[in-house]
Amino acid sequence: MGTLPGIRVYLITISGAVCWGLIGLFISPLYARGFTSWDVVAIRGILSFLFLILIMALFYREQLRTRLKDHLFFASAGVFSLALFNYFYFEVFSQSNLSLAVTLLYTGPLFVTLLSRIFFKEPLTIRKGWALAFAITGCAFVVGLLPFGSQSIPGKTLLMGILSGFCYALYSIFTKPVTKRYSALTITTYTFLYTSIFMLLTSDILAKVDKFQHVDVWISALLLALVSTVAAYVLYTSGLKYLEAGKASILATIEPIVAVLMGVLFLGDQLQGWQVVGIALVLYSAILVAGVRFTRKD
Repeated sequence: MGTLPGIRVYLITISGAVCWGLIGLFISPLYARGFTSWDVVAIRGILSFLFLILIMALFYREQLRTRLKDHLFFASAGVFSLALFNYFYFEVFSQSNLSLAVTLLYTGPLFVTLLSRIFFKEPLTIRKGWALAFAITGCAFVVGLLPFGSQSIPGKTLLMGILSGFCYALYSIFTKPVTKRYSALTITTYTFLYTSIFMLLTSDILAKVDKFQHVDVWISALLLALVSTVAAYVLYTSGLKYLEAGKASILATIEPIVAVLMGVLFLGDQLQGWQVVGIALVLYSAILVAGVRFTRKD
């Protein structure tokens, strides 16, 4: 991989994580209107699929052709990763705060790296180990778990947070086998197809259509689908096509930094000294896992 393509791949993956980091700004108004976590998962899944299938039908119709047996990967990612990880993630957010939810979600890279070693035989290098350690430690500093352990986490909340990380990791595991055959847009579209079907069957979102008479609900729902879902997953899956699953997931730890910055810029949160330390650690982990390939190798 040359210098420019290599840098571009890392920037694309990180950009996807940035879009994810904005998610709290779009979810809060939906909770305020009385939607539950499961409702928000349904809104995210259904609207995202509608946007994706429209884009595919208009501009990339030929990419809709897939092998039937590959739909097992799409369905598994759609149900066991997207639907469940979103639910656990949103539940932690609703019961505590976004920063805590994001931190617990980012136990995901640990699971991705371990599962990638088991299923894809990806090497578990010392560099990856240090990157994981820096990323997780940095996340803990960002949300105040370190240095004083000031966060009080109920056992149920902690469990849901870890489950969100595990289910998040499954996205990379389920989609990695098909990244060589399909574009990021194809993978993301079919994954959300199964997420939306599952959510239509299991949620009561159709009984709450009256809530969509509010303009702020539409704005939040559309931004949740377009920015923090469609853009985020297409960018991340594009990076995953060229990176090991473990590397891509560690690079995505930029998300908690974005989430904290959104709180500082728009919600009046104060950024403490140890949070700056945490941000630096997460950024360093991203640089470390990227391998610092800035010299051309012709």
